Amino acid sequence: MKISAIAAALALGMLISAPVYAQTATPKVDAAAKAAKSAECSKEADAKSLHGKERKKFRADCLKGK
Repeated sequence: MKISAIAAALALGMLISAPVYAQTATPKVDAAAKAAKSAECSKEADAKSLHGKERKKFRADCLKGK
């Protein structure tokens, strides 16, 4: 098989698969809001004197809004 045929096949494959990749893009997350929420949850955990697994679970629940 010639290199030009291989290049043409690769180009065709990229054109066909491009819409699939475009649809799977993840939405952007507001990093500043996420950092502020994380700091808030940490302060709450500090106020409750949580450590170790209890702190980790509390922060995870807090960040999820539970």
